[in-house]
Amino acid sequence: MDDMSPKSSSGRFRKWFKRKHKNKQKHKQPDPYNYLDGLSDGEDEGDYIMEDVYISSFEMDPCTSTNELRIFVGTWNVAGRSPVGSLAVDLEEWLKPQDAADIYVLGFQEIVPLKTRTVIGVEDPTEATNWNLLIGKTLNENFGCPWLTPMLNPVSSDNYQYVKVPDCERRASFSGVIDSTLMRGRWITQYHQQLVLGGSKYKLMASKKMVGVFISVWMKKELLKKYCVSNVKVSSVACGIMGYLGNKGSVSVSMSIEGTSFCFIAAHLASGEKNGDEGRRNRQVSEIFKRTSFPRSAKDDDNRHPLTIFGHDQIFWFGDLNYRLDLEDNLARDLIKKQDWKALQGFDQLRKEQEDGGVFEGWREGNIKFAPTYKYSSSNCNRYSGGLPNRSGEKQRTPAWCDRILWYGKGVKLLSYFRSESKFSDHRPVSAQFSTQIEVMKSTNSRFLDKETNFHNIMPPEQIGPSINNEEGKPTLLSLIVKDTESSSTHASRYKLLN
Repeated sequence: MDDMSPKSSSGRFRKWFKRKHKNKQKHKQPDPYNYLDGLSDGEDEGDYIMEDVYISSFEMDPCTSTNELRIFVGTWNVAGRSPVGSLAVDLEEWLKPQDAADIYVLGFQEIVPLKTRTVIGVEDPTEATNWNLLIGKTLNENFGCPWLTPMLNPVSSDNYQYVKVPDCERRASFSGVIDSTLMRGRWITQYHQQLVLGGSKYKLMASKKMVGVFISVWMKKELLKKYCVSNVKVSSVACGIMGYLGNKGSVSVSMSIEGTSFCFIAAHLASGEKNGDEGRRNRQVSEIFKRTSFPRSAKDDDNRHPLTIFGHDQIFWFGDLNYRLDLEDNLARDLIKKQDWKALQGFDQLRKEQEDGGVFEGWREGNIKFAPTYKYSSSNCNRYSGGLPNRSGEKQRTPAWCDRILWYGKGVKLLSYFRSESKFSDHRPVSAQFSTQIEVMKSTNSRFLDKETNFHNIMPPEQIGPSINNEEGKPTLLSLIVKDTESSSTHASRYKLLN
C-alpha cells in the first residue's frame, strides 16, 4: 500500500520523466526556442526545479471557486423580414443594456417567410449570415471596438460552431504544464500583433438555423483566454407540419465554460388561440425535450459533456412560445390600458399550464411588468391588431405574451426582464439579463506556472545570450524561467501592465 502513496508515485514519475527525456534528447540538437532543450543530461539543480514544475501538476490540491458571468438572453419574432434598412437602429436599442454582458444569446423566429418553398426546400444560409453580420457589427461598434469580424472571421453558414482556441491563446490549463509551442518565435510575433492591432470584442460562438428559427451566441473574446470553453454543439428539432417539418420547432446550443454546462434553446411553438391549442404547444415542448441531443464526436475533448437538455447545469428556453390569454379580447384590452399586469397574468396560459404540471414544471420566469408583445398592427405603429371596430384586412387577435424567457438550474439569478419597442415586426423583442455562477478549478500551489505570465518574460533568440553549448551560458534560458517562477509577484505586476 505504501507504494501507492502520492509521494512515491511522484518519485517514480520523476525517474521515468528523466529517463525518457534523456533518451529523447541524447542525439537531438538543442532548440533555443524550447526551454526543455536547455536541460542537461546531468542531475543538476536545474533539472529538479524544472521537473518539479511538471510534477507539481500531480501533487496540487485543487479547489473549486465560483465566478460570475453576465448573460443577455433575447428573443424576437421578426415576421419574415430581412435585416435591412433601419433595423440597425432597432437592434442597437435592443442589445444596449446599461452594462455590456459577457455572453449574448439571441433567438429569432421567422427570419424567413414561412412559405412552402422555405419550409420544405433546401436551407438557405443567406438570412442567417446577414443576421450574424448585423449582430456582430452592433455588439462591437456599440461597445467601442472596431468591427473586424466580417474580415477576420466571415460566417457563411447557417450552422456555425466555435472552434476551440489553442491553449496558448488562453490561460494555462490546470495541469500546470507549459506548452512548448508558447516559446516559438512565430507564435510570439502573432501574439504581439494581436495585442497591438486589437480586434472585435465579441466572438461568434455558435449559430444554427432551421427554416425560420435561428439562434446566435456571442461571447467576449477576453473570456476565451480566461476560461476553458469546450464542447460547443448545436441541435435542431422540427415538430411543425405533420410533426416533422421545420416551420415550428427549436434550435439549441450546448457549451461548457470551465466546470459548468449551459444549454440555450430557441423555440417557435404552434400558433392559435382556440381552446386546446395550448395542448399542441405542450406536446411540442415534450418533443423538443425528447429529441434534442448533443452526441459525442471524435473531435470532443476528454471531458464528458451533457447529451440531453436536462443533463446541463443551467438551461435557458426562450422564443415565440405562442401561449395566449384565456380572456375575451375586450377585457384583455381594458386590463392592458390600465397596465394591470398582475391581473392579466392570471389568465396567461403558460402560467396556468405550469401550475397544473402540464409543461415546464419547476422552471422559472421573471415577473412580467410589461405589455403583451403580440400582435401589433403591421402598419408600423404601437396599436394592437384587430379590436373593435375591426379594421379592414387586419387579423383579429387577442394581445398576448407570446414571447417568453424561462430558465432552469442552480446558480442563475435574474437581473431584469423587459421588452423593447422596435416596430420592425408584429412582435416586440423580449430580453432578460442574468447573473450566473460558473465553477472554476483553481490551484493555490505557488509553483504553478501561468502560460501568459511566463510568456512575457521569454526573450527572443537573439537576446538569449551565450550559446546553449557553452557551459557558462548553458542554463541561461532555464534560469530565466526559474527566476520568473520565484519572483511571481514582480512578473504578475508586469503582466497586468501589459494587459
